[in-house]
Amino acid sequence: IMSGDLKPSTPLPAEARLAHEYGVSLGTARHATQLLRKRGLVVTIKSKGTYVTPRRSNPI
Repeated sequence: IMSGDLKPSTPLPAEARLAHEYGVSLGTARHATQLLRKRGLVVTIKSKGTYVTPRRSNPI
């Protein structure tokens, strides 16, 4: 996300798919998406999915 590889509004895969792709537990994938939400990098919309948020510009 920080590198710009995932553009704003890009949906993330479901947590179960992330867990499978990266070979981690579902709990680990959930924790990772929770951290991304806390940092404001993604937003989760119930019944819709998790999406990359628009980048915030750095204050001068």
